[in-house]
Amino acid sequence: MAEENITISKGLEGIYIADTTLCKIDGQNGKLWYRGYPIETLAEKSTYEEVAFLLLYGHLPTRKELDTFTQKLISEREVPDAIENIIADFSGRMHPNDILRTCVSALPSFDTDMADKSSDANLERAIKLTAKMPTIVAMIGRYKQGKPVLQPSAKLSHSANFLYMLTGKEPDKESSKLIDLMFILHAEHGSNASTFSTLVTGSTLADVYAAVVAGISTLRGPLHGGADEAALNMMKAIGEPDNTETYIEDALAGKQRIMGFGHRVYKAYDPRAKIVYNYLKSFMQKTTDPKIEKLLEIAIRAEKLMEEKLSKTKGIWPNIDFFAGPLYTAMEIPSDLFTPVFAASRVVGWTAHLFEYWQNNRLFRPLDHYVGQLDLKYVPIDQR
Repeated sequence: MAEENITISKGLEGIYIADTTLCKIDGQNGKLWYRGYPIETLAEKSTYEEVAFLLLYGHLPTRKELDTFTQKLISEREVPDAIENIIADFSGRMHPNDILRTCVSALPSFDTDMADKSSDANLERAIKLTAKMPTIVAMIGRYKQGKPVLQPSAKLSHSANFLYMLTGKEPDKESSKLIDLMFILHAEHGSNASTFSTLVTGSTLADVYAAVVAGISTLRGPLHGGADEAALNMMKAIGEPDNTETYIEDALAGKQRIMGFGHRVYKAYDPRAKIVYNYLKSFMQKTTDPKIEKLLEIAIRAEKLMEEKLSKTKGIWPNIDFFAGPLYTAMEIPSDLFTPVFAASRVVGWTAHLFEYWQNNRLFRPLDHYVGQLDLKYVPIDQR
């Protein structure tokens, strides 16, 4: 029987899976909107709390709505002792992203009514996850450093509190703005790999926690959430700023991939990377740490060379992962926490997409094209 012509879309490239009002990406022109608001405007004028509300509720909050939402996040920052026990047991034995995944898997045991699948109950779970995941990531970081865990501060903003719980120092105004910016820029980005896996899991009508665990797990690979850590490792391998051009030239000659450059969607400069790049240059002028200064200079020189070699000729532009690593390092965030920080930022985007998809849910069941043999003769094992 002859088969119809079949087109395989590897990686589902070019395939639309749902209508959405959450995020618009114009990859050709390097534009990004959350709920219709340009990312540049949100990065400059908004806060993570406001962006989280926008993504979950569909509109910018009034002052009263934002105050109520912010207090709710603050009230949910603490985690059960059992979660800290998980971190203590697995610290040093698993990658921090795997510990985070395990902790989120355990959170349903503290949910008072998992049988309640109402929209209100699920929204409550999304808010709890948004509040608790930065706490968990900070605790993982403290255990890794062998330092005592700090309790959340009710005085600090969502992202500033994370930095305080991780470093033990209340961040200054500039660092508070920078970490909030990174949380905003990572909050949402359409149907990327981790969001898609969240939706695939959710399409079975699995609970919110299970769907988020799928998203966290998908971030583990270096082609997605681990890209910023890989890019930073390259910069560390370069070592000195004056080695940058030779290292990049040699890597390109050997057809090695330069992590942090190129994107499946963007064929222009990633708008998030452009925002972060401007902050990176500003931060470099103010830092007094020679190690951080070297790292930032390497990033800037590598970006300049890559733009000359590949960006303008082949459309391979830097993405946010390239600049995230140096800035996280400047804020004393260890490289193996980059992916968990990504997850703690993106959870609000994952859950917002999940709730939107559930409004018209359909189980994902794609097809594969069989190209093997058929009707083979079975040979008994003693005759093989």
